[in-house]
Amino acid sequence: MKPVKEKLQWALIGASDIAKTRMIQAINAQSDSCVAAVFSSNAERAKAYATENGIPKAFDELGNLLGDPDIDVVYISTTNELHCEQAMAAAAAGKHILCEKPLALSLGDAQAMLQAAQAANVVFATNHHLRCAVTHRTMRRLVKEGAIGQPLAARVFHAVYLPPRLQGWRLTKPEAGGGVILDITVHDADTLRFVLGAEPEDVMARSVCQGLAQGATEDAVMGVIHFEGGILAQFHDAFTIEHAPTGLQVHGTEGSLFAVDVMTQDPVGRIVLRRLEEETEVKLDLPEDLYAFAVRHFNQAVRTGSPPFATGQDGLRSLAVGLAALESSKSGQRTPVCYS
Repeated sequence: MKPVKEKLQWALIGASDIAKTRMIQAINAQSDSCVAAVFSSNAERAKAYATENGIPKAFDELGNLLGDPDIDVVYISTTNELHCEQAMAAAAAGKHILCEKPLALSLGDAQAMLQAAQAANVVFATNHHLRCAVTHRTMRRLVKEGAIGQPLAARVFHAVYLPPRLQGWRLTKPEAGGGVILDITVHDADTLRFVLGAEPEDVMARSVCQGLAQGATEDAVMGVIHFEGGILAQFHDAFTIEHAPTGLQVHGTEGSLFAVDVMTQDPVGRIVLRRLEEETEVKLDLPEDLYAFAVRHFNQAVRTGSPPFATGQDGLRSLAVGLAALESSKSGQRTPVCYS
């Protein structure tokens, strides 16, 4: 691994909404990193995006960006079918990689991405922001400490309304990884793995189109994930629900945790611990922007060799659950979660 500079220069692969609304600020908020370049296959879009967001360099050829010796890290947020090829190229160029979920559209591609990063000795992380929330970190700690006894069941409420500005390929292009399962259910899978400290074993799911998606793309799904140890987790994910809060519940032999407004990009929400008839609101540490938290840990991983907060392996495992949910929704059968 090459020597680490005092200030890491990040490049955006993809002139995306998530980069503009969340990641640029998160990267620039760190004292040891900044956004130095952006790539889009459309030259005019690359230049306009760079100007709009105060980014010094714009590229429309990926090879030219990856050949820039000033760039240390790339953040990949293109459409999902492009992640694998772009990550492999970045690893070959010796760039550290933070990739959006899902990592790829197949386990084979995701595995190849991780292997390429390992061979190049670069950090590879998945941008699973939800586990960075103080609410989910607190729930994980309480579960590990035995506050609710042995976990028995969980429920995820992650049915939201897809904003009009995002109602493009997610609703029309399954070949690009569109649809609610690869967009949202993978987040549920990672959050549940993180909070429960357990691995999914199989999935049963039913998906539908409720009016936003087109063709073979689903915009709503419900299902059950069976975790090791006999834990059952329900999930409801949708692009079509405008009026419901999000939430996460974990129920155990000695108590239950109820978290409201926590399946979100913002550092908000509250947790209540209930034992028998007694309810206590859980005191939370000072909230921190979820993406800034992830970037801070990523930068630390580059500098010290510590793991990023959501590793590439975490991304592979959430993808495996998403693919199982997709298969189950098509077959109508319980589908094992395969990690290889």
